[in-house]
Amino acid sequence: MRQDSGVEILKKLWFETTFVAIDLETTGKYPLDAEICEMAAVKWRAGEIVGTYQTLLKPAVRMSDEVIAIHNITNEMVETAPLLQHKLAEFHEFIKDGFILAHHAPFDMGFLTWEFEKARMLLPDNPGFCTSLISRAINADVSNHRLATLAKHFGVEAGAAHRALDDAKTCLAVAMKYFEKLGREAKLSDIMGFQNTHLPWKRFSVDELTERDHFRAMVRALRDKREIILVYESGSRPGEPRKVFPMGLVRNPDGDYLVATEGNNEGDDIRPKRYFLEHISAVTIAPI
Repeated sequence: MRQDSGVEILKKLWFETTFVAIDLETTGKYPLDAEICEMAAVKWRAGEIVGTYQTLLKPAVRMSDEVIAIHNITNEMVETAPLLQHKLAEFHEFIKDGFILAHHAPFDMGFLTWEFEKARMLLPDNPGFCTSLISRAINADVSNHRLATLAKHFGVEAGAAHRALDDAKTCLAVAMKYFEKLGREAKLSDIMGFQNTHLPWKRFSVDELTERDHFRAMVRALRDKREIILVYESGSRPGEPRKVFPMGLVRNPDGDYLVATEGNNEGDDIRPKRYFLEHISAVTIAPI
């Protein structure tokens, strides 16, 4: 969001604003490692849906049975689908002028920011809104804040779970239920206040991280699937170099972290661990 216009934009009434509910299906959990295999968006303005976008995408690496079991998108379904590089500009154009809505928005914004920056596309100006965070702030009448639970709570037809277009439509419908509770005179700043977390696209920038040398090496290792030696100033061995295999990089309002496995000898505990970037003081790519 532009610094000189951000405050004024948030003074707009939500009912007079363009929202774009988005959802992605991916081949894994983490940006820089997993790929997007489906993306969809639903554009809303002044009380009605004014456009939709949906496409399957062919990832470079075949999807595992574990991933397919989550979203039921098979390798056969995406065999003839376009590549992300051929559809990203269309999607960017569709969403760029609206305020993003997503359930667990940091996930979707993290994946898209990485792809936009790789393609040298400008990040959208407007910050995002997260229906999960908003629900947690103002709805104590549900057992949990999963999208399916909220859809059932509000009597919203959910469609197929973990398919991008249906989930985007459900996200939009749930958001509208919350916004209507606030009344049509509520401003975007009121919604942001309930969300209690500012989600500008730049918060998820990987390019910004690579301005620091050791994080540049970490991103390069993730891209090339190389081991790294990092110095972590926390945990059980503070300051001791550790050889790890990076699996993903998550930029999150609650703290940025690297996901990696440590150890590759028989008997080693190779469960993925989180290494918070604020505690990483050095990174070098391990020799082959």
